[in-house]
Amino acid sequence: MIRKYLLPILAVFGIGFAILTVINGNRAIPAAPPVVEPAAPPFTSSVAGAGIVEANTENIAIGTLIDGVVSEIYVSVGTRVKDGDPLFKIDDRELKAQLTVRTMALHVAEAGVKVAKASLADEQNQLSRAEILASRQVISVDELDRHRYAVQIADSKLAQARAEVTSAKAQIKETKVNLDRIIVRAPVDGEILQIKIHPGEFAPAGVTQTPLILMGNTDPLHVRVDVDENDAWRVRPLSPAVAFLRGNREVKTPLKFVRFEPYVIPKKSLTGDSTERVDTRVLQVIYRFEHTDLPVFVGQQMDVFIEAPDQLSLKSNNDRIVK
Repeated sequence: MIRKYLLPILAVFGIGFAILTVINGNRAIPAAPPVVEPAAPPFTSSVAGAGIVEANTENIAIGTLIDGVVSEIYVSVGTRVKDGDPLFKIDDRELKAQLTVRTMALHVAEAGVKVAKASLADEQNQLSRAEILASRQVISVDELDRHRYAVQIADSKLAQARAEVTSAKAQIKETKVNLDRIIVRAPVDGEILQIKIHPGEFAPAGVTQTPLILMGNTDPLHVRVDVDENDAWRVRPLSPAVAFLRGNREVKTPLKFVRFEPYVIPKKSLTGDSTERVDTRVLQVIYRFEHTDLPVFVGQQMDVFIEAPDQLSLKSNNDRIVK
């Protein structure tokens, strides 16, 4: 008797369990509260944008024109430098040896000029005597011509020797320029933000994925704000703007307009990876602020609000202008 009703009972329990599972699965999961309350716009109507703090010279990636092993580093992170101050130096032993070799080559070339001058003077003297003897018909015309050709050859050898001197001097100048280039110097006044090279490491020439040194002028700081292209037309240069530090809405600062970047670019992920893009374009607006008492550092994110008229009022004004 029990076996007769066992399967129907199990089926009913299975259906009930499935219904209960579906009901529980469809319940709305409550949103987790944010770790930090986001900043609230201080204006009645505003345009919001995400900003990245940067140096007012923009962040300058320092490289080297001469590759080689780094022998000395003259700065550390946070060091303030002046335009022209040395940052780091490439090992100079090979270039110094090259300078010695080329200097000796210059001495040899200059000695060659002296030999060529003496040879030319000798040939010119012999030509003068040959012309006198030819006028008295003591030597043949062919012999006279040979002396003339000898003078021309000696003159050409002197010109060649002088060219070798010029070439040797140019090579010495090139080596001296390279010796000056191995000391990489600051292009502007600023602060050292990052150092990614150390003594004994090889510094490649040209553009590197990671800058050898990152620097910039941080007094005052700039914030580069990405404004969505749909709101870009609402932003005005003289409109008040306020930036809130991401993670602490109590840290805020008024902003002063610097400029628009006139080219609207694809939006870039705030991770900094240039390959991460979305199907949105943004207008970049540059503002500056004094950071004397603010715990703000280059590379931090800020929430920026720019006062702007609401779209409805702008639309009404535009309609009146059209009429």
